[in-house]
Amino acid sequence: MAYLPKGYVALERALSKLGVASRTQARQWIEAGRISVDSQVIRDPLHPTIPEKSLICLDNQPVTRETRRLIALHKPRGCVTTARDPQGRPTVYSYLTDLPVHVVPVGRLDFATSGLLLLTNDTRLADRLTDPRAGVVRTYVVVLRGQVADAALQTWRDGVDDNGERLQVVQVELRKRSGRETTVIVQLAEGKNREIRRLAAAVGSEVQKLKRIAYGGVTLGELPAGQWRDVEVSEL
Repeated sequence: MAYLPKGYVALERALSKLGVASRTQARQWIEAGRISVDSQVIRDPLHPTIPEKSLICLDNQPVTRETRRLIALHKPRGCVTTARDPQGRPTVYSYLTDLPVHVVPVGRLDFATSGLLLLTNDTRLADRLTDPRAGVVRTYVVVLRGQVADAALQTWRDGVDDNGERLQVVQVELRKRSGRETTVIVQLAEGKNREIRRLAAAVGSEVQKLKRIAYGGVTLGELPAGQWRDVEVSEL
């Protein structure tokens, strides 16, 4: 992308930051000639724009920032955290058809993971919540294959080096152990890719079930799978 002056963003991103469309949808509007900036029709998705100062119109109607929304979705297993999937798998957006604003995921949960997924139309809030420096704790219920020893769980606390990346839990608490499976509650401070699954592999086990039950102060509670609710920022 070409260099943009300080304070400017690409037009497609400006529309996304205003919470009215995804960048893909915004790009389609721009290329179709439906977007004007300060009364000039713009067809370049990368056109330098200041969202807070420019008059942006869609079909000659001013675009204004949507009221900030933060929602909690109980993501079921077997769907992906994207707007669309090349493999044709279901996405989390199929559960948000009754939501009147465009929202983006705060981090991701993989295909086989269920539980609490936050989504918002405030990209700055999403960035703050996923910034590793913020250290927002994510809490998971993890069911592991076989009888996982205390020493293995201590290894998670001490940390594991995997492909040049340091993996480490904030806390792990044993809930149940049998010859067939071990259930633990795990807290992480970063959203590293497949971190818990990689930690399991490092101690010779594997994840059978993985469910996120809290993100910061927001809890999943009794929210049914596939349903969503509004979240107050104070819950974080």
